[in-house]
Amino acid sequence: TDTFHEKYGSTIGAEFGDKNIEIEDKIIKIQIWDTAGQERFKSITTAYYKNCVCAIIVYDITSKDSFNDITNWINDCKIYSPKTVLKVLIGNKCDLKDNRVISTEEGQELAEKNGILFYETSAKEGTNIKEIFKETGEKIYKNINEGYYNLDDIGCGIRSSIFERESISVKLKKGNGKEKKKCHC
Repeated sequence: TDTFHEKYGSTIGAEFGDKNIEIEDKIIKIQIWDTAGQERFKSITTAYYKNCVCAIIVYDITSKDSFNDITNWINDCKIYSPKTVLKVLIGNKCDLKDNRVISTEEGQELAEKNGILFYETSAKEGTNIKEIFKETGEKIYKNINEGYYNLDDIGCGIRSSIFERESISVKLKKGNGKEKKKCHC
């Protein structure tokens, strides 16, 4: 929604939103499930991996603990998500340069090690937010057109009846470590 709120509450369980993006002159509707990052909600949040098409895994660049939890989130994606899930690593709060404890290179190295996309963002300033949705949407759209997903399987996370009408409904998974900054994108 291109809005940012200084005060926010932690996600309890999961929150839902959707967003329309344009790809190749088509309007694509994506569903976004923002799951709680705290360990106490893990038994609830792992259920959201099941039909996930894209997992956006977020850490706070000002928190070493948040970054250290990323390996667990990536492993959860490998365990609970379909093999076709697109994974994206996000280092958030890049507007807080003076408080940075995780370098861009550390984030890039972890992403490369796991073969996943990497961005640094600022929900506050809107840095790379639109680009993430655009690039992941384009990659998923390309994968659909190349037959990467079994659209006959409801478990692939893509509603094929909608795709046949030149629109796609995609579930994105977004989680992070212990600290959570709400991004209303």
